[in-house]
Amino acid sequence: MNKKSFVLACGVALTLSGMVARSENLLEVYQAAAKSDPTILEAQARRLAALEAKPQARGVLFPQINFTGSLATRNTDSNATFTQAVEPGPPPVIAIVQNSQTTNSDYWTYQGQVTQTVFDWGQWQTLQRASSEVALAEANYRAAEQDLLVRVAGRYFDVLAAEDTLSAAEATLQAVTRQLEQAEKRFEVGLIAITDVQEARAAHDSATAGVIAAKRSLATAMEFLRELTGEAYQSLSKPGDDMPLDQPQPAGEDDWVAKSTNQNLNVIAARLDVDIAGRNVKIAESGHMPTLQIVGTYNKYDSTATQTNNGLKGPADSNQTQDQIALQMTLPVFSGGVTQSQVRQQVYLRRAAQERLEGALRTAERATRDSYLGVLAEKARVTALKQAVKSNQTALEATEAGFDVGTRTTVDVLDARRRLFEAERDYARSRYDYLINVVNLKSAAGVLAPGDLANINTMLTTPTDIKDPRPKN
Repeated sequence: MNKKSFVLACGVALTLSGMVARSENLLEVYQAAAKSDPTILEAQARRLAALEAKPQARGVLFPQINFTGSLATRNTDSNATFTQAVEPGPPPVIAIVQNSQTTNSDYWTYQGQVTQTVFDWGQWQTLQRASSEVALAEANYRAAEQDLLVRVAGRYFDVLAAEDTLSAAEATLQAVTRQLEQAEKRFEVGLIAITDVQEARAAHDSATAGVIAAKRSLATAMEFLRELTGEAYQSLSKPGDDMPLDQPQPAGEDDWVAKSTNQNLNVIAARLDVDIAGRNVKIAESGHMPTLQIVGTYNKYDSTATQTNNGLKGPADSNQTQDQIALQMTLPVFSGGVTQSQVRQQVYLRRAAQERLEGALRTAERATRDSYLGVLAEKARVTALKQAVKSNQTALEATEAGFDVGTRTTVDVLDARRRLFEAERDYARSRYDYLINVVNLKSAAGVLAPGDLANINTMLTTPTDIKDPRPKN
């Protein structure tokens, strides 16, 4: 989905949610997570850092210019003894001469050097590797974006599922409480035995414990969502009863597997790792190859000095200018076996990268097939559980009617109510699992985008208040 389409989809989704009631929806939660989730922010920083690999690798191919300079004062004091012929021979007359010399000088010097690489196999391979490293950074960042989409969807629907479970548990507790009250009244007038009251009281205690557990699960789910966004939500949008259950498109499982083989971001990253490992082998092999450089050097030296030599004092100024240009070749001859070891090391690492690629391909295929079957299974399960809720509701009403006329016991009513609670809980969870599997399928295939959450968001038409699960003081 391009940027314009995504913005339009976001606008439509937000408009639809605003027409129903003001509650946070999936798209708004994702936008908040994209701004504050530490994992995605870390991925952004790592991506920007990795992008610098290419200009660094390219920079060494350009002329390298260095300048050094110094300004100094130097004092030299020396004494020397040597022999010298003072009268010619034969035989010559030899005298021992002592020389004392003192020099005080102030001097400055600077050097400029320009180096241009003509041939360096390692540098060219490093540049090629940098291109793959940049592509890998992009793939890793896109994978982090998709992971955020999956985590947002999963945690958003986990909160809704926990809220539905709590609502069903509370409704069951209220019904069981009424059942207990009726059983106690019936026992008081002698219509039922004490065992029926005890059964009702046990069911009430179990229902109370179920509400406590449901509140704990809701609190945990809310904290997981808060971890992504840094916010707590009092109201979220959930799917309406008319939520469509679409078939995955394309409809063929193998089509999705083919997509994952080519577009799954973990597979793409593994392929780039193989390419980088291959470049590293060539870089290590460059340790056997010569390098060729053009080196230009310019030196300037200027000294102001005073020299005293055996009592004679006088100036000793000097200056010098030197420029040089050379074609310099370096040929590695022997490195103690280090280069050969480095080559073997990189060959082994390339082999490891190839195995990692095979593992990524298998994982992508497994995840894609599993998610595809998950979508189909949850689609059928939603339909079956929706009917199961209706059937259990009818069964409960019939059991309660039988209890009123004395043909059913309290145990029968409680059992029927338990089955209805379980059906309602499973039905609510199955709808969320269907949507999560849709997200997982697109993630496994490598085609998940924010627009997919925007499309799901249009189905979230029913605002629901999230109860505060914390215990009251």
